[in-house]
Amino acid sequence: MLVLIRSSEAAKTPFIIAHEFFDALPIYAFQSAQVPVPNPRARAGLVPPPITPDTPAPAPALHNEWRELLVSPTAPPSVLNPPKTPGPEFELTLSKQHTHHSRLLPTLSPRYAALLPSTGSTIEISPESQSTVTYLTELISGGTSKPAPPPPAAVAQAVRPRQVPTPSSKSTPSGAALFIDYGPSSTIPISTLRGIRAHQRASPFSDAGLVDLSADVDFGALVEAALEASEIVEVHGPVGQGDWLEGMGGRERCEMLVKKARASEKEGEEIAQRIRTGWERLVGRGPDGMGKLYKVMAVVPERNGARPVGFGGDL
Repeated sequence: MLVLIRSSEAAKTPFIIAHEFFDALPIYAFQSAQVPVPNPRARAGLVPPPITPDTPAPAPALHNEWRELLVSPTAPPSVLNPPKTPGPEFELTLSKQHTHHSRLLPTLSPRYAALLPSTGSTIEISPESQSTVTYLTELISGGTSKPAPPPPAAVAQAVRPRQVPTPSSKSTPSGAALFIDYGPSSTIPISTLRGIRAHQRASPFSDAGLVDLSADVDFGALVEAALEASEIVEVHGPVGQGDWLEGMGGRERCEMLVKKARASEKEGEEIAQRIRTGWERLVGRGPDGMGKLYKVMAVVPERNGARPVGFGGDL
């Protein structure tokens, strides 16, 4: 969900909340593959030197390249090995050649280059997420006096057309953006594409159109996109949802609600227990706890070192 709230004066003070929004945007997956180094003579159209019994062909030099993982129809079963149960209709296959995406996207950050030498490494990149963060950051910083580009498709689809803001120049940066989603704090997501149907995990390659798709958010890429979009904004986080809620005074608020429920409700103790259970679920820091899995990140104008509440700042 993406919510854009603006003051009455257009594009002056935008407040943006994106909750479980970026995990639903498209991703591209790549794997580091070891392949022969292209022969420079062949690339130049020259005839390679002849090979004789006395001069055997040298072993080809190898290097690593990013190859895109593509969604392909599942290979049909063989007669000798029929499937025991019907499997997914699609599967990921490694491209045998370069694609436009494999030549460009993994080169956009040194974070990806560091993994290239490890054969078999996989990375997931969401350019739509990065362009959306760039667009939203420009709303806060004031953008540019140049003609504004159209909003990313993710923004245009998330709000009604008349509500889509247009970045424009303003004298003072203002507003804020808050992103809440699940994903690692700094590492690059790998093989996180998942399907969800009827609140249960399902194969993302079965029942096309009936299964919700999501993938972990690369918060490191979002941080890079925001900082590259403007020199007059700060990025805080990502921090765990549990730590953020605690810093926002969530525990104190929970205790106030518990006390009020016990004092005014006929079934106050039962309601109080539900409140406590809900709170612990939000801040749980176990392996599958929402307080650990979910992260919170903020983009704000420069604050001269003052940290926002929830990110180390005080009320």
